[in-house]
Amino acid sequence: MKVDFSEYARKMDKTLDVLADNFGAVRAGRANAKVLDRITVEYYGSETPLNGVATISSPDARTLVIQPWDTKLLREIEKAILISDLGINPQNDGRVIRLNFPQLTEERRKELTKQVKKYAEDAKVAMRNLRRDGMDYVKNLKKKSEITEDDQKTAEKDLQDMLDKYIKKVDEALAAKEKELMAI
Repeated sequence: MKVDFSEYARKMDKTLDVLADNFGAVRAGRANAKVLDRITVEYYGSETPLNGVATISSPDARTLVIQPWDTKLLREIEKAILISDLGINPQNDGRVIRLNFPQLTEERRKELTKQVKKYAEDAKVAMRNLRRDGMDYVKNLKKKSEITEDDQKTAEKDLQDMLDKYIKKVDEALAAKEKELMAI
């Protein structure tokens, strides 16, 4: 009997998607609007994503321009950027906010590399937890006598192989992001 692990594979794919989002939010020296995805602004009493209240453009490789649809939000946006972990001081000219991305220092690169490694390790831990849940599921099936001991061993090996494949994808994504951070 073959045990179905499609639910665990779907959850591991979701973990990879979260990791990709986390990696995208790490600024690598270039102006990238994705670094602002996690920033929210209070707008009419509710927290709203920045891209939901403003237009974000990149006139050159090192600058982002944020133009709110309502100029009353300029101070709120500026405050949200200041309290975020971006490490960039916004420049407010009364109509738009400019973010100038400086060249990364060696120290900042090392900090970002540590942050990226932490994101990768968090993804691996989440995947290992999914494997543990899958192993518990298989043991439960064996306990209920729905599968044989040989099926249990095969299912556990399949689950471990699936985890190894996903961990390899995390390692590849980490290596690519580290290379990107060091190249700039």
